[in-house]
Amino acid sequence: MKFNSLFGKLLMFTIVILLFSTNIKAQEWHYEISCAGIGVKGNFLVEVTSYDKTVDAALAQMRKDAVHGVLFKGMDGKCMQKPLVSKAELESEYESFFSKFFSSSGDYGKYLEDDTNTSISVVKVGKKQYKVTKVLSVKKDMLRKDLEKAGILKPLGY
Repeated sequence: MKFNSLFGKLLMFTIVILLFSTNIKAQEWHYEISCAGIGVKGNFLVEVTSYDKTVDAALAQMRKDAVHGVLFKGMDGKCMQKPLVSKAELESEYESFFSKFFSSSGDYGKYLEDDTNTSISVVKVGKKQYKVTKVLSVKKDMLRKDLEKAGILKPLGY
């Protein structure tokens, strides 16, 4: 197929740009989070509901969602908590940091303690989606301290 005309070249350029932009699109977050209680000192117990095509995928995403929720969303429920990152624009300002942080090999996992004693609720919603809910423990004090070291958050008292 030849693209000799200006229209053909513009069309091809537009298609290439669209393909690239869908591949580098930032992660979209679709979850619910609420406080399930205060865990051991410095930890939040969070009830997270994640949605995905398979139960395993939802469980994997849920771990990211728990940390993301403590950072950027805050929680209602038994212990109302504001997000650690009070300025919403910091997520986009430090996009490269958080993209790496929440990648499959990212550091987000070190801020989680998975309690195997908590039950998992699984509900099929629609033909190709599962709604999975579980309580996880997030090490919010450690998370805050590491984000302060990275220069993303100011130390408390400043």
